[in-house]
Amino acid sequence: MIALIQRVNWARLNIEGELYSEIGSGLLALIGIEKADTTELAEKMVDKILAYRLFADDDGRMNLDLKAVGGDLMLVSQFTLAASTDKGLRPSFSAAKPPAEAEQIYRYLVKSAVAQHKVVRDGKFGAYMQILLENDGPVTFILKV
Repeated sequence: MIALIQRVNWARLNIEGELYSEIGSGLLALIGIEKADTTELAEKMVDKILAYRLFADDDGRMNLDLKAVGGDLMLVSQFTLAASTDKGLRPSFSAAKPPAEAEQIYRYLVKSAVAQHKVVRDGKFGAYMQILLENDGPVTFILKV
């Protein structure tokens, strides 16, 4: 499982030109689900996202996690993160979990995050979405479990 996390001042997710979800200051996490991924790995990924220290403390060091700063979380499924790009000029998605199975794991991941954190928003699995955001920093990391 792969998560591309971005520290944001705000993020908005639109589907068919309509606002679907939005957050204020916090994290936007794009989630790539691979064939070997399980609900146990989804749980580990949520724990890692919530505990990852990428917010500044009083000394300006990245020492605080999302919970410590009371930030919002947006989770968006993005199968293209599971792409293999090491050969040729076209991505291969053979490492991605099939959509029906990936959706179950994504739903589990969102449910786990909601159980652990105050403000959690998500995208719509399989939908064509537009995400508007203001990246804070910019601060962007790739997490793997």
